[in-house]
Amino acid sequence: MKIFITGADGVLGNNLVRILPDRGHDVKVLIEKGKQAKYLQDLPVEKCTGSILDYEGLSAEMKSFDIVIHAAAKTDTWPPRHKTYYEVNVEGTKNVIKAVSENKISRLLHIGTANSFGPGSKEHPGNEMNEFAAAKYRLDYITSKYEAQKEVLRSVEEDGLDAVVLNPTFMIGPYDSKPSSGQMIMAVNQGKVPGYPPGGRNFVYVKDVANAIANAIDRGKKGECYILGNENLSYKEAFGKMAAALGVKAPGMKMPASLTLTYGAVMSVASAVFRFRPPANYPMALISTEEHYYSNAKAVKELLMPQTNIEDALEEAISWFRENNYF
Repeated sequence: MKIFITGADGVLGNNLVRILPDRGHDVKVLIEKGKQAKYLQDLPVEKCTGSILDYEGLSAEMKSFDIVIHAAAKTDTWPPRHKTYYEVNVEGTKNVIKAVSENKISRLLHIGTANSFGPGSKEHPGNEMNEFAAAKYRLDYITSKYEAQKEVLRSVEEDGLDAVVLNPTFMIGPYDSKPSSGQMIMAVNQGKVPGYPPGGRNFVYVKDVANAIANAIDRGKKGECYILGNENLSYKEAFGKMAAALGVKAPGMKMPASLTLTYGAVMSVASAVFRFRPPANYPMALISTEEHYYSNAKAVKELLMPQTNIEDALEEAISWFRENNYF
């Protein structure tokens, strides 16, 4: 099949474009203007430059393709509120939907986030039936991604769009060039994590996510969402695994929620006054004090999603960081 991908230079996209050609697909990637996409340069994929905010250019590049995988998004958490999140994540997604429809492309695979569903505990993890519960964090990244997902599902319901939504959790693995999730690994390596907050989240190997997305081309059900995750770990457990893989001492002090929130609040105020990117802010501090656990059962059953141990994902991520001189 001929597959067009937006956002191919992120950690997920970089892994996805290495899997799809091996499955016999012809791949074309859209690279945002001004980005070099260093780790895509030597791959056997066609490249074009453009923006999901330029509808005419986007639609022209997308002609004659069978599948579109829309992974482009603004994923920052600082500043927590800004109109550009909605411009990129919502208006950009509307452009992709329109281009898919007008070019009569067979299927859209939209990459969302597990945050679009309410989380749960380890005993009762959140699933695709849970209502969105993250508006309280006042993070425009999360809210805009939820709004983008609603646009896709609305178009399925009202316009007959053939689309599947894939919702990854916290991805670990190689080619994290920004870095994104790798910032947590690097902080543990540098001894910048004095303690662990009381919450936790779901972690997943990025290549398992990429394989599940590739499987969704044929196996995903129209109009369905799939949480792509694996291990539910407290931050104590996660930092312990990271430290073991790095060969450093694990953060040993439990930080009470009150201290975590105070630190986040101070960083939010200081960064607003002195205009710097803080290591944390209040919304992220609040998230870290809560349990954000999810079930991957639907994706494992319907998409045959692999389940690689997080220890193996960490080993590969750390090897890649070292080989590319991140630390």
